[in-house]
Amino acid sequence: MTHTTATTAHHRPRWWTELALLALVYVAYSAGRLLARGDVSTAVDNGLAILRAERAVSLDFETPLNRLFTEHAAIGVPADFVYASLHYLVTPVVLVWLFRRRPLQYRAARTWLMVSTLLGLVGFTLMPTCPPRLLEAGHGFVDTMAQYSSYGWWGAEASAPRGMGGFTNQYAAMPSLHVGWALWCGVMLWRFGRTPLMRTLGVAYPLVTVIVVMGTANHYFLDAVAGAAVMGAGLLLAKPAMRLADRVRTRFTRGGSAALPAVGSPVVGGGCHTSTGERIPGQRTNSAAGTTSTAGTTGGPADSAGRPSGAPQDAAPGAVAEHSRAGGADDTAPAAAR
Repeated sequence: MTHTTATTAHHRPRWWTELALLALVYVAYSAGRLLARGDVSTAVDNGLAILRAERAVSLDFETPLNRLFTEHAAIGVPADFVYASLHYLVTPVVLVWLFRRRPLQYRAARTWLMVSTLLGLVGFTLMPTCPPRLLEAGHGFVDTMAQYSSYGWWGAEASAPRGMGGFTNQYAAMPSLHVGWALWCGVMLWRFGRTPLMRTLGVAYPLVTVIVVMGTANHYFLDAVAGAAVMGAGLLLAKPAMRLADRVRTRFTRGGSAALPAVGSPVVGGGCHTSTGERIPGQRTNSAAGTTSTAGTTGGPADSAGRPSGAPQDAAPGAVAEHSRAGGADDTAPAAAR
């Protein structure tokens, strides 16, 4: 395995932990979005305030776009399909693509998306906002999702499938996470895509999403701006969030290690002194053994026991004990004879 391959394998998260984490975050986000339903009158007031602010500076691009979508089914129907499907398909596909092809950058990208999504949830909670399509008809908007619902699987309640409108919060227009997620996908495709087609899609997808969310009267232009701002804030907070996660993980890991009983390793050389050529008492390296063997075979003056002078003088502990007992017996025998 090359160094690059080993590094990639080391940094790639486990897919099952990633799947569980993303599912947990999305469920928490969806539940929080439902619980964040504010008072309807407050949401309508916030929506009208946004619309008045836009019209004061001629930024109400959603008004002419919605008229275009409702008058031309050839534009409105595909736009409804885009709104009801791509938001839930493109983002997971880009996540999987990053996980497989860019494992070193995946964690930072995923954290950016998660932090931004949680910031969006804070926005839904603090500022419930009625989308243009739910304002009174006198404000000039038509719900294209309801108008063209016979063409698709969605009903009259946002992009949810028919019969599931009660599981959505229709007053969570500010900020637009349709735009936020699309911007994230565009940045990933532009930065890590290797072909001109990938980079073109990286630019086109967020722009198309901005046009679609306004033309279908699901968001104001300022909702789209807020969605981009949320992604910017999430990008700034992604690295601190990763550092915090690393500290928490390290603390839990150290705590788990401290809780385990200590297993003592056997002391190999307790009380024994090893020479430079020895790794374990009584065991020499090849070079040390070779030196000793050479010294023994070259011949030297023999000691009184007839051993070469170059032979090792140390004996095993058992041999020393046996020698001591034998010596004692030899000493007592002459004494008995005397």
